[in-house]
Amino acid sequence: MNLKETRMKLCRRASELAGYRGTVGFVPTMGALHAGHLSLVGECRKACDTVVVSIFVNPTQFNDPKDLENYPRTEEADLALLEAAGVDFVFAPPVEEIYPTPDTRMFDFGGLDGVMEGEHRPGHFNGVGQVVSRLFDIVKPDKAFFGEKDFQQLAIIRHMVRQLGLGVEIVGCPIVRDTDGLARSSRNMLLTREHRQAAPHIYEVLSDAVRSLRGAVSVADAKRIITERIDAEPLLKTEYIEIADAVTLQPAGSWGNAVGDLRCFAAVHAGNIRLIDNIAI
Repeated sequence: MNLKETRMKLCRRASELAGYRGTVGFVPTMGALHAGHLSLVGECRKACDTVVVSIFVNPTQFNDPKDLENYPRTEEADLALLEAAGVDFVFAPPVEEIYPTPDTRMFDFGGLDGVMEGEHRPGHFNGVGQVVSRLFDIVKPDKAFFGEKDFQQLAIIRHMVRQLGLGVEIVGCPIVRDTDGLARSSRNMLLTREHRQAAPHIYEVLSDAVRSLRGAVSVADAKRIITERIDAEPLLKTEYIEIADAVTLQPAGSWGNAVGDLRCFAAVHAGNIRLIDNIAI
């Protein structure tokens, strides 16, 4: 693909990000783009004069080296999608551009990282904080767009921006799903055909549960029932189900003790692929 013939500029170095106009919107990604990413780009395009998208598989947020190695990388296809979506700049740096020296910073996320993904993936959110703060420093956006599929990540990034006074408006965007309900994820392309057919069962159980279980059983029983229903599909194995306050992310002891609304969060293994999802209650 010859990007010189298009208005989209591909940048490998921070110094190449020049020539912005007006309000700058930013969509950070790890590539392997799908409709969920493109929905973020679309929201960014509507709200901002300049659209910047990054493609960078961040090594510091992977606690499993094999997961980092196997993460899908489809840059040529990604660039074609972004050009068609009207993106102005794509920042696709090498690792040494983001981390010219090892990043040893440790973040305090106020407990938001001590539950769910943070509990099951030690160090993951500290790596997210490292890369997102670094990208914000390089791109210098006015607004940044993130999907609610990674709801805990979205809350943590909002906390970090307030804590560090970064001056970036964080815009959360709804989960994009396939027609069968499966949340769009770059990891979906790694699923076998059989596991892909089984995976929509996750959302089917979650969406049914939020209608039928609230107030009918205790929160603890609801989590147990949801786990059992997901695991009734032999190709799926639940890692965790949590019903948590959507503001503090802390587990709810009962249906009525949340500061904000409640959400149900799930992490489920479909074979070797780990899928996450969440739904408002």
